[in-house]
Amino acid sequence: MVTKRRITQPKPARAAAWFVYILRCGDDSLYTGVARDVAARLRAHESGRGARYTRSRGPLALCAVRRCPSKGAALGLEYSIKQLPKPEKERLLAGRRLAAFARSRAKS
Repeated sequence: MVTKRRITQPKPARAAAWFVYILRCGDDSLYTGVARDVAARLRAHESGRGARYTRSRGPLALCAVRRCPSKGAALGLEYSIKQLPKPEKERLLAGRRLAAFARSRAKS
């Protein structure tokens, strides 16, 4: 006797969000990165397993986080932030303007 197996498609997993974050390093420089889990990424930076840039620049402080709809959007926003001179980044942080910057970037 042959039994038929019902083949079902796996349910699509809810896409994990991507985040852009900005860290202030101990030498007052700013580091911008992307991650799915910002808390885990910050722990990696603090333990010396993160980016080479942050390894010798502790202690680190998380200044801003922005949720993005996709990895591509997060990488694009990260790139745009990294292109800004430090005074512009400081203005984004001081005025809590990261969300507005991300929206204006998405329109262009």
